[in-house]
Amino acid sequence: MSIGLMIESLVAMLLLLTIGYCITLNRRLERLRADEQSLKGTIAELITATEIAERAVSELRRAAQENDATLGERVRAAERCCVELDRQVSAGDVVLTRLSRVVVAARSLHDVPSAASAPDPKAVAAAARSFTDRLRERGGAAAA
Repeated sequence: MSIGLMIESLVAMLLLLTIGYCITLNRRLERLRADEQSLKGTIAELITATEIAERAVSELRRAAQENDATLGERVRAAERCCVELDRQVSAGDVVLTRLSRVVVAARSLHDVPSAASAPDPKAVAAAARSFTDRLRERGGAAAA
């Protein structure tokens, strides 16, 4: 009878250990279920944030395309202005050269006693080119 009692005692102890392990396992499962609920909430917030970000990105793309079109138009207008300015500056160079020739010819006709006071056509042309270059630089800065 003592062997039967020992076996039953051993089975009872094993049952107690199993019950204790089941209680511990049940607590862990409850914590896991609670974590699952908070994880579901976090996932829902993440999905909402992702949708908002996607809408913002699409709006940014649209705005960038509009700005690109507007900027392209402005660049083309600036290029047209630069071409027109170059044409006008070149025409101004021609007029200035003609005027300097007229002034030199007029002074030589009137017999100006001092030839040193007559402007040198090359110097006048160089000054005109310098003026033209400055205008072009300002025009390039305005176009930018």
